[in-house]
Amino acid sequence: MQRMIGLIGGMSWESSAVYYRIINQATQSRLGGLSSARCLMWSFDFGEIEALQVGENWEEAGRLIADAAKRLERAGAEICLICTNTMHMVADSVEVAITIPLLHIADPTGELIRAQGLERVGLLGTAFTMERDFYQARLGSRFGLDVFTPPDDDRAEVHRIIYEELVRGIIKPASREALRGVIARLRARGAQGVILGCTELMLLMEDEDAKAPLFDTTEIHARAAVDWSLNGAATA
Repeated sequence: MQRMIGLIGGMSWESSAVYYRIINQATQSRLGGLSSARCLMWSFDFGEIEALQVGENWEEAGRLIADAAKRLERAGAEICLICTNTMHMVADSVEVAITIPLLHIADPTGELIRAQGLERVGLLGTAFTMERDFYQARLGSRFGLDVFTPPDDDRAEVHRIIYEELVRGIIKPASREALRGVIARLRARGAQGVILGCTELMLLMEDEDAKAPLFDTTEIHARAAVDWSLNGAATA
């Protein structure tokens, strides 16, 4: 029997739609027939959340996301996912607000990286994800990973591509080429693989673009939710 998955989405809806597709495809693949996932989604107006990010008002952002998690729990969700990497900055506020598990996006990602025998990886994402320690510290403390980010200019370009293009559904070949360059420079610094630590980056990049293992956090997180729903344990 499936357990109900609660999704906190809309940040942006472009990647939330991919979460929904992957979760349903994986469920159908596992169960066969006309099966689809038992899930609920709370979808934010990302314009409101982005304003809080820019204004560094993480306390209010945490309150809003925790409230969404509580609403999902009351509606019957048995596990909760924040469908974005950046807003895991407020994951602690969400965890204490609910009694159901919060499946942290970094955990199945770290498990998969370790399962592939890698130790040193690059991290791409928004400036918030790359420049704060909430993500790298979790991967380091829980999985023993050495995680590093690009230099300032590359971080700024990745952030620009995410907010000016990908969250708006804009895919540009020039931006794909720019990210290839960023990844090549990470590899030159010793990255054995690269974490796509923004749920929109998978809209632009695939393994053949990188010439290195890419860890698509959107797919990893979504599939881990299906594992939990069907097996009772979240694994990558």
